Amino acid sequence: MKPTDFAKLLTAYLSRHLPGQRNVSVNTIKSYSDTFKLFLRFCHDNRGISPEYLTIAYVDEELIYSFLSWVENVRKCSISTRNQRLAAIHAFFRYVQIEAPEIILQCQRILAIPFKKHGKPTVSYLTADALKVILKQPDRTKPAGRRDLALLTILYDTGARVQELIDLVVKDIRLQSPAIVVLTGKGRKTRHVPLMSKTAKILSDYLVERSLNTPFMREHPVFYNSQRKMLTRAGVGYIINKYMEAVRTIGKTSLPDKVSPHVFRHTKAMHLLQANVNLVYIRDLLGHVNISTTEIYAKADSEVKRQALEKAYIEVVTDEIPAWSENEGLMNWLQNFCN
Repeated sequence: MKPTDFAKLLTAYLSRHLPGQRNVSVNTIKSYSDTFKLFLRFCHDNRGISPEYLTIAYVDEELIYSFLSWVENVRKCSISTRNQRLAAIHAFFRYVQIEAPEIILQCQRILAIPFKKHGKPTVSYLTADALKVILKQPDRTKPAGRRDLALLTILYDTGARVQELIDLVVKDIRLQSPAIVVLTGKGRKTRHVPLMSKTAKILSDYLVERSLNTPFMREHPVFYNSQRKMLTRAGVGYIINKYMEAVRTIGKTSLPDKVSPHVFRHTKAMHLLQANVNLVYIRDLLGHVNISTTEIYAKADSEVKRQALEKAYIEVVTDEIPAWSENEGLMNWLQNFCN
């Protein structure tokens, strides 16, 4: 059977364009692939079109709108997920309009499909006291506890994304003063993040204990499971949730409803901001491309301060404030001023 034009374009996009020309990460390619897996399933189950018969001419804006509605209403995905699927489709059709200019109008109609607006969630982060309680939970008398302590400490101190933590290998760490760790983020961009002295000590002890400080272990994952394979996102999430439940059992500090690995990243950013560190430095530490992304922490901190001020205002001002229209002297002055 002769391959369709859609099959050729999608294959070239995922297998050559994204890794070869865009140099995007494996996780980004996987995310885009998942979008088109869902899209092909939608076309098969809801339009009766098998993947081997799907042509690019059939993929118009009406089909994309129907797919997005199916993602949101049938699969019960969030608006954020719906927008993520649309972003992958937009990226593909920006590629298609160059490779197949004869359908550029069709591509641009799809590219004109807007993202759906939704309320932005508040930035969840841990207070300094909550963080201290969490870091006391791993059992330092056991190897697994010492590993977890090193993992949580690095996750916070570097402000790393969870994938950056998972991808960390021994050669990315330099413990000589000044100690740094090299993180590889989105778009395979690297950044050098300094380590605090206590963090460097914890990490040094961990590497020695696991015999990871030898030359032939330079490519070995820093954090790994019982099969000596690098941890997964789910594995890191499991470790965090284990200690969150322990802290909730103690009940001495308040925690966000959900504490994901990304909350540790938010926590580092908020603590730096509250210590009056410049936003530009925070941007570089977190690996943000644009400082407008980093500004969400400044806005979140301003909201916290506003709420604190409101509470203080309610507690301090207890007397009823008289209406200004009942102030006879003020009213006479206003009348004379107007005349």
